[in-house]
Amino acid sequence: MDLKPKSASVLADSALINKSRLGIQSNMLPCTQSGTSFSSSMLSAPRKKPGKLDDVRSNGWLDAMQSSSPPRKKIVKDFGVEIASDDCDIAYNSWMLKYPSALNSFDHIINRAKDKKIVIFLDYDGTLSPIVDDPDRAFMSADMHSAVKGVAEYFPTAIISGRSRDKVRELVGLAELYYAGSHGMDIMFPVQETSTNDCSSYIRSTDKQGKDVNLFQPAGEFIPMIDEVFKTLVEVTKDIPGAKVEDHKFCTSVHYRNVDENSWLMVAQRVHDVLNDYPRLRLTHGRKVLEVRPVIDWDKGRAVEFLLESLGFSNSDDVLPIYIGDDRTDEDAFKVLREGNRGYGILVSSIPKESKAFLSLRDTFEVSDFLKSLVKWKEQVDMK
Repeated sequence: MDLKPKSASVLADSALINKSRLGIQSNMLPCTQSGTSFSSSMLSAPRKKPGKLDDVRSNGWLDAMQSSSPPRKKIVKDFGVEIASDDCDIAYNSWMLKYPSALNSFDHIINRAKDKKIVIFLDYDGTLSPIVDDPDRAFMSADMHSAVKGVAEYFPTAIISGRSRDKVRELVGLAELYYAGSHGMDIMFPVQETSTNDCSSYIRSTDKQGKDVNLFQPAGEFIPMIDEVFKTLVEVTKDIPGAKVEDHKFCTSVHYRNVDENSWLMVAQRVHDVLNDYPRLRLTHGRKVLEVRPVIDWDKGRAVEFLLESLGFSNSDDVLPIYIGDDRTDEDAFKVLREGNRGYGILVSSIPKESKAFLSLRDTFEVSDFLKSLVKWKEQVDMK
């Protein structure tokens, strides 16, 4: 189907969001950022004219970009002031009173896990691999690869990443994991009779090993639109040194990590102007990245809930989910686990910042240590 933004009637076409075709509930249909469902009149409303340079200042985009990945020697603006590097350890130790180390809290975690099934959810960038200038070279260390492989042998383990599902699976390289790409909008999980989800929403497929799997893609109707936006963003940012646009199939990322800070406003404005033609897409902020996503009620938190139910762990009394992540997009998952004290959200950060997580780890090295601790504990339990 042609989803070119030049035709207002196409954007207003209700067939694009027909829930029987999407296989999803009505509360997952496209909505505004405040949660209100789109109507045909909203979708067919006159488009805004290309923005002026003060647009991205007035709507907070530039401020969000500047705070999305603060310098390592400073403390984020959540505290209201910047703190000199000599005071960072003091500030971090104080912050950890609110977000204790998951390593130091390990005994508490496993005591709570008694008679429960632990399920592990992991972000990729900044959690399993360090943040690097070139996202194509964000590789896990051999030690981390071994730790993740070990955890997956004992516990159901899923990677939930903003990257495309195929790309993150290629980077991880472990067939025994479950993968959810595009912030959970592209989920691959095993075929199980215990699943209580509506099977009509699945796509039956096979993985590279020939094993039957299910695919759940709540934003499938948006693929042509995302592809068109990706190509447009590549074109409009090609003259900005350091800018990089990635296609994640169900969302698109514009990286500005390698862009001179004086040109961030230019990046933001050009993305802003492109999105003026796409009222059914929204922008979110990550660590020096602008991410364009479909406006549907779906995020990493919903993906966690969906996977738990699909794996047969919908009863919260039987499962202890643990989610480890470092970015703003992981906050949706932390929030789900915080509500009702369902499990543990663990924030990976070397600087203090506000979060919905319960616990913290300083960096990828501590993530690896935590995962290896889980494996060691499980091996000891099984030997008894």
